[in-house]
This record gives sequence, C-alpha cells and structure tokens, in this order.
Amino acid sequence: MDTTFPPMKNDLILRVACGEETDRTPVWVMRQAGRYLPEFQEVRKEYDFFTICRTPGLACKITLQPLDRFDLDAAIIFSDILVIPQAVGMEVQMVPGKGPTFPSPLKNPDDLKKLTFPVDVNKELGYVFEAITLTRHRLNGRVPLIGFCGAPWTLMSYMIEGGGSPTLSKAKSWLYRYPENSHQLLKALTEVSVDYLEGQVKAGAQLLQVFESHAGLLGPESFSKFCLPYLEQICKSLKQRLGDKAVPMIIFAKGANSCLHQLANIGYDVVGVDWTIDPDKARSLIGDSVALQGNLDPCQLYARKDDIARATRTMMDKFGRGKLIANLGHGIYPDVNPDHLKIFIDTVHSYSQH
Repeated sequence: MDTTFPPMKNDLILRVACGEETDRTPVWVMRQAGRYLPEFQEVRKEYDFFTICRTPGLACKITLQPLDRFDLDAAIIFSDILVIPQAVGMEVQMVPGKGPTFPSPLKNPDDLKKLTFPVDVNKELGYVFEAITLTRHRLNGRVPLIGFCGAPWTLMSYMIEGGGSPTLSKAKSWLYRYPENSHQLLKALTEVSVDYLEGQVKAGAQLLQVFESHAGLLGPESFSKFCLPYLEQICKSLKQRLGDKAVPMIIFAKGANSCLHQLANIGYDVVGVDWTIDPDKARSLIGDSVALQGNLDPCQLYARKDDIARATRTMMDKFGRGKLIANLGHGIYPDVNPDHLKIFIDTVHSYSQH
C-alpha cells in the first residue's frame, strides 16, 4: 500500500483534537456516509451492505459521497463496528427493516470456545485498511480521514443479544452471572480492537473514534467495572505502540453522562457527548483538559430550517469558546432531509467565525 499521501488542505479537526485554538469550529456527523443520502441508496440497490464494507472501491466511494455535498471538516471511513465479531468467527447479517442480526449469538460461556482469538487483523480486516489507504489518496488532502471501532462492551452486547435490544438483558445477565467469562471476552475484544485501530492508522487514518454505543444501559458501577478499564486500555495501548502524539482519539460513550469526568481522564483527546446533556453541563464536568464533541439532537434535523439554525447557535453558545468539534449527539437518522443537515453544517461554520 502506498501511504505517501497528499498534503492536508484542511486540518481544523486535527488541530482542535490536539488542543489548539482555531478560527472556526470544525464539524462532521456520525453516520454521515449512509442511508439518508439518495446516492448511497443507489449503490445499496446493487450491493449487500457488508459487500460494500468489504470492497475497498465501494467503501471509498460511499465515504466520499457526503464530502461532495457538504462543507464537512472530516470524512469517516465507511465500515461497521460489527466487522470485529465477523473477524472472530461470528456471522452477521444486515437485515432490511431490522438491522444487524447474528443468526447464532453467544448463549453461554461454552460458546466462547467457538470464537477465534487472537485475530490476524491484516488477514481478516485488511479490506478496511485498503479502503482507508485508497480513500486518503482520493481525498487529496481535502479533509482528514477518521477511522473507528466499536468498544468491547458494545460488541459483546451485540454478540450475545443477536442484534439490537432496548434492554440488553441477555448481555447484562452475563455481567452478573458470568463476570469472569465476561472479562475474558472483553479483554480479548480489547486486544483485537487495539490491533485493528493500529492497522487503520498505519493505513492512513488520521483520527480515531471508539464507539461505546451501549454505555447508557449500564449503571455507573457496571460501567466502571466492565467498560472504563477496557476503554482506557485501548487508548493507552495504542499510544504506547504508535507514540502519544501519533493520532488523536475520540471516545463516544452514548448515555454515560454520569461518568463523563472519568472518561475525560483515561487518555482520550476528545470526549463525545450525546444530546441528553446540556453542553455547558458537559463542559463543567469534563473541564478544559480535553476537547468536546457533540451534541445536537439528531431529531432536531426534522425541524424547520430556521429552527435548525437557531438550535445550532444555541448549542454552540452553551459549549462556549472552549475546544469543540461540532457533531450530532448520535448518528443521523435515515429519513432526514439532506438539505436540513446542510443547514446544521453551514450554521456551525458561519456562527463560529463571528
């Protein structure tokens, strides 16, 4: 792979993540490459979801689609957090109208024997690395490219639940009934995640986000026991391997508002927050030692355009003048009008420059 990339033309998001002041606030959007875009739907008519993920040329094409529509300050590689469960030997299907589905989820600790650890990430996930390198070249320095992975608890919960769940009762029961086996699985997933993220950086990713999407369904004690140590290990191990300043890292733990202070002290450069906490409250809990990312309610994009702009300005006022990467408080929903997203993005830029 040719990892000699063109020089950067817009490095705003990298500078904010590294603690620098900038003349305007950078903005990107979780799931910005995906279902809400008609051009994505056209590709999806021809190809299965995971076929797109596994085909570097298609993943690159989808990654660039929102950059051709919007004045974004970052691209995020088109992939899925569940490629890691696939890499350890589990089947995952993307079922229309239902989402990710595991035909044979983990039912008891004996099922852990069916999983393949350790993982050769170059062999099992090399298609992601190829997509990242290709996309860096195709971006031609327009904006930085974000790589990502799912956090261990979030991956574990999908692997046990077999898909999405409003309660995660099956996965949470493991934490209480089989704590040793739970830690065994979480540790193994952590090690794969570190290898996977390292491979993404070597392939060309310039910023990394770890998605702990299911943090909010754990209480503070369980979060501190089954999430926080592994999130910290991912960050520290990666920085030990690559160097402390090699790549900025974002932690996004949806729903973990009671633990924001802890998240700000485990090594990540940026803490993402969801829409269920006021930005000024998040800033007071986290302080100024790290940058913040967030946090407009994704449903706000259903509003009238004037109301979207007004809500965006209010959000930015509440974050204050500290280090900020603007984003939604979770991924954009599939039926949002892309023109409404443009209002959010353009308002961030215009308002932050005043």
